[in-house]
Order: sequence, then C-alpha cells, then structure tokens
Amino acid sequence: MSLHDKYKLTKIINARGTFTPIGVSRSSKAICESVSSALSEFFIIDELQVLASDKISQLTGAEAGCVTHCGSASITLSIAATMTSISAEKIALLPDASTMKNDVIIPTGHVINYGHSILQDIRLTGANPILIGKERNGMLEEFEKAFSNGNVTCLLLVSSRLIKDKELDLKKVISLAKKYDIPTIIDAAGQDFRCKELLETGADLVLNSPNKYMLTPTAGMVYGKKSLVDAVYANEKGIGRSMKATKEGIIGVLAGIEERVNLDLNKWSEEQKEKVSYFVSTINKINGLEAISIPDATNLPFSRACVSINENEINMNSCDLAKLLKKDSPQIWTIDKECGDNKLVFELIPLRLDEVDIIIQRLKNIVH
Repeated sequence: MSLHDKYKLTKIINARGTFTPIGVSRSSKAICESVSSALSEFFIIDELQVLASDKISQLTGAEAGCVTHCGSASITLSIAATMTSISAEKIALLPDASTMKNDVIIPTGHVINYGHSILQDIRLTGANPILIGKERNGMLEEFEKAFSNGNVTCLLLVSSRLIKDKELDLKKVISLAKKYDIPTIIDAAGQDFRCKELLETGADLVLNSPNKYMLTPTAGMVYGKKSLVDAVYANEKGIGRSMKATKEGIIGVLAGIEERVNLDLNKWSEEQKEKVSYFVSTINKINGLEAISIPDATNLPFSRACVSINENEINMNSCDLAKLLKKDSPQIWTIDKECGDNKLVFELIPLRLDEVDIIIQRLKNIVH
C-alpha cells in the first residue's frame, strides 16, 4: 500500500518543478537507500560535516563547504557569518547585531517571497536589509554608494523563475564589492548545475538547495571562502541551533554529490529534451492549445514546456485550466504564475513517461 493510500493523502503529478509545498523533488533509489541507512545509525556530526566539506569542495572548487538544514537556513546563517566570524561572543549575541556591521545590501528585484520574504531571512539575524536598484539605470553607482560606508554585506539572488528584473552582471557587482572589502553571498537555490560558474564570479559564499535538482532530502549547501564557511557552521551554536543539518540530510547530500559527479550530463540533458519534445508535439495536436519548448532563463541544462490557450477556440483561460488540472486525482500542478499571459508552464524533469501521458490525456479531456 502506498503512503498516499495508507494515510489518505492527495496524489499529485508535479509539473511545477522544485516547489517546496509539494515536496520539492524525488530522490533516486541510491539516495533513498543511503538516507534509510543513515536513519538507523549514529554518527559524529562534526565528522560528517568535515567529510561534506571535502566532497562539496571537490564538486564546486571551493575552499570549503558545509550542509545546513535548508536553503532558507543557508541565507540566514551566511548573513550571520559575515557579522560574527567564528567569535563565540558575537554568535551568542545574535539576533542583537547592534554592535556589528549589520547592513545587508540586496537589489530590489531580488526581494522575493518563496513562502516568506527573503528579507525575513536577513532580519532573523538582527541585520538590516538595504534595498537598492529601484531604477535600472545607474545600478552600479548605487551599489558603489552603498558599499562605500563599509558597514555592509551584499546578498544577490540567481533564479530561473523568481527574479523580477533581468539578471545582474554578477562579476561587475562582486568586483566592486571587493574594492571595498565587502563580503558577497549568492543565493542560488536551484542552480546546483552551475556551482563552479557561480563561484567563479568571485562571490565569497554560494548557496544551493541540493534537495532540488540533486534530489537529496531537505538540506542547504554552502560553499566558498573557508573562513566564512567555518563561521556559518559555528553559528549552529547560536541562532542556527534550530537550523542545523541532520545526519540523514548530510548523508543525503553526500549521496547526491556522488550521483552528480558520476552523471553523464549530455545524456541526461538529451533525455530531458526528448521528454519535452514528445510533450510539445503531442499537445500541438490538440485544437486550441499550442505548446513550445522554452530554455531555462539561467542556462540550466534543460527546457520546460509552455502551453498557450486560444480563447477563441476554448472557452477558458490558463487560470481556469490550471484549476481544472488540480480538480481530479491525481492533481496536476503546473507553473501557473504566467496566467496573465494565458500560458501554463510544465517542468517535466521529475516525471515518468506514464505521468506525462496522464497530463496529456487530462488536457485533451478538459479542452474537449
């Protein structure tokens, strides 16, 4: 009996992507087995973190790395690290950061809400978020003015789907920050395919959520400058006590890294391309619907399917369609933030072909 049947839970086909409210991702068999084994064993957590640092460094090219409880925890602990270093006295003071350098510069277009505002991740440390860039012209000048007081950290976001503005020139901003000895953090939750590239921007810390495309249990992955990574981990003895990584989380990340190192990326990307191509070509045979393949906005190695609705042929819009896809069992969840453009986006990466066929058949049944 499945867990859904045992506990009478809603069955879902996830075409929305790595979305936390519906469980983010599906772990592979090997990762599941590693995590299952971890749950029945005892470990010295410090020893696991030393091992994780070594493996994360091998994967990313960073000086050091560590595992946190989740992506949100990584943001908060990384901000804390820039204020406290490894000072036990400062760590004990947080969230009272009044005696520390506690301003955090973040572009306005990077202020997202992914269940809560990213600003709250900053404020949990006692830090003060400073928003810049309301005007796109002169953005670098705004950064320089903010950096010049020396009392800041800079937090930047890289995301395929959440950033409101076009992507900044990260290297230029980070180079400017270095001129003023300002630490920089890149929150790149779903960007683990680009970890080396993002680290090469010169950022002091890069943050990923390996439970997205690395398919691990819930966890955060922090890597970069060793002194700051050490400070991130040290803050688990302060405000990070409730954000600590679990044994199964760390083991899961180790298993995820092993799979990523051994992944034939070209083969994997081709498989994703074929899946999207099949979906698009089949949808285009349905009157009133038009599908295209759209590349990832940040050049991740896969595409998504975008389905447009012809309201002259079908008496509904994309918001209506998204609701109808969730009406029956299994519910089908899509990326519906573009409802205003009368489009739905489908991320097919975690789906089996039989699930893709269920989506296609449901769409046929709804529009006809």
